[in-house]
Amino acid sequence: MASTKNFVLLLVSCATLQISIAGDPDILSDFIVPPVLKGPLDGNFFTFTGMRALVNAPFPTTFKVTKAAMAEFPALNGQSVSYAVLQFPNSTVNPPHTHPRASELLFLLMGSLEVGFVDTTNKLFTQTLQQGDIFVFPKGLVHFQFNRDANIPALALSAFGSANAGTVSVPNSVFNTTIDDQALALSFKTDVATIQKIKSGLSG
Repeated sequence: MASTKNFVLLLVSCATLQISIAGDPDILSDFIVPPVLKGPLDGNFFTFTGMRALVNAPFPTTFKVTKAAMAEFPALNGQSVSYAVLQFPNSTVNPPHTHPRASELLFLLMGSLEVGFVDTTNKLFTQTLQQGDIFVFPKGLVHFQFNRDANIPALALSAFGSANAGTVSVPNSVFNTTIDDQALALSFKTDVATIQKIKSGLSG
């Protein structure tokens, strides 16, 4: 009985350890200052002004993402958070993709969006969001957003549980790499000509 109890405790400890290392690593200081910082450390370092370009700017004609992640905002290093503004003109899509290092919390500010993700059992979870709705995409799962409306654009703000969530585009990672055409044709149960047609469409 005691050995069974110890085994269960060991399993719980291992699970807890896995959860604790699943996100960005903890830092041993209040924040991380890059060694190439120019000038004195002050409030400017902790301020990101890149979103100002969106204020009063015309809405884009194609889907656009504006990021505030570690690459754009170095003060996020070690803070396990980042943002992105997603602009969806009429009838545009953010194609299926994953964020390998973070879950995503999407807040719809304007318009409507059809969103969804596929879990590891290949079950699709979808929802049509209206202005003011929030939807969570679990970490690492394939997901998408689609503005089906032919007349009204959509605007969303996404928060990520990582300073560097990463994005893996499913269409690009499959068809815009050097995976052999025949391997892709067999995988998708089609022919090489179809695979090449898809590739040419993505590269245009």
